[in-house]
Amino acid sequence: MKKYAIIVAGGSGQRMQSAVPKQFLLLQGKPVLYHTLAAFYQADASTEIILVLPVDQFTYWESLIAELPSIPHRLVAGGNSRFQSSQQAIQTLSEDGMVAIHDGVRPLIDPELIQASFQMAAEKGNAVLAVASKDSVRSYSDEKGCFEHLNRESIRLIQTPQIFSVKDLKEAFKQDYSADFTDDARVVEALGIPINLVEGSYKNIKITTPEDLVIAEVLLK
Repeated sequence: MKKYAIIVAGGSGQRMQSAVPKQFLLLQGKPVLYHTLAAFYQADASTEIILVLPVDQFTYWESLIAELPSIPHRLVAGGNSRFQSSQQAIQTLSEDGMVAIHDGVRPLIDPELIQASFQMAAEKGNAVLAVASKDSVRSYSDEKGCFEHLNRESIRLIQTPQIFSVKDLKEAFKQDYSADFTDDARVVEALGIPINLVEGSYKNIKITTPEDLVIAEVLLK
């Protein structure tokens, strides 16, 4: 089975309060994004890794990793949105197989979890990581004008990677963009394809704020 990993990294440093985009910040001396690529390479070195970045960041990225051990990957220019960035990477896939789409700023993804997710996707058609909510959850009701309690047992917090077949992704991303497309799974689901959730990990955090970077440093140790 041919495996692809599309690593999407188009974020800025705004919420990190940093002039440097968050995917390039250092985590134990290496860029956050490098840790992410390394996890997929460790999971299966035969995986074709596609890194999606704004084209004006290509040179900076290559300078950051020049002295680090090489991880084979190719660069694809991102679009103006997450949907467009995924779409442009998917259009470059040349063979059938399974594709993991992953947030570049989730550097703590466990290689064994990547392997298990690919296996589930091969068996069931797709696999999307998710974890149960640890906190109580409320949702705003326009009708009542207040926040109402939700049963957290029925709530799942979605993570990445999200793994699908090349065939399903190419068909899904022919659709026009919708504001309802909050992640890649939602794009595929819009075709009427059921989504299979696989148990994720609370360590698989998304680096968004300065506190997240501190937590990631602790978890890596």
